[in-house]
Amino acid sequence: MSVNRRGVVAAALSVVYPGVGHLYLRAWLRAIGWVALSLVTSYVLVPDATLAAYEQAIVAGNFGALGSVAVPLEAAVGVLVVRLCNVVDAYVLAVREATPSQTRDGEPACPACGRSLDTELDFCPWCTTEIEWHYPSESGRDAN
Repeated sequence: MSVNRRGVVAAALSVVYPGVGHLYLRAWLRAIGWVALSLVTSYVLVPDATLAAYEQAIVAGNFGALGSVAVPLEAAVGVLVVRLCNVVDAYVLAVREATPSQTRDGEPACPACGRSLDTELDFCPWCTTEIEWHYPSESGRDAN
């Protein structure tokens, strides 16, 4: 099984902050949507008292006190679910973009521009999108 390198990078960037992996994939609206969803989730689920305690510790420069601020379990779980969904979405989007589809005549087509592909090339000759071909191991060609 071949690992989609672009998908792994997008997922890793999404772990850093929601939407960053989608920016890497140039899915601008999805990136904005994930950033907005993560901010709204945090705003709705994290109590004002917790946010005020974080703000006080940061303004005072007492970063050691940040560990003593308690975040309710339901807020932590909600934020974590949104972040995990974001990571999965970034990886699935990258895999879907890298998988060639087919044209009407059965030839492989570029996932980005939809034009016919040359199976001897690892990129689309029309738009230069990188293509990851998946061949059976007995064909003699490497599955990279």
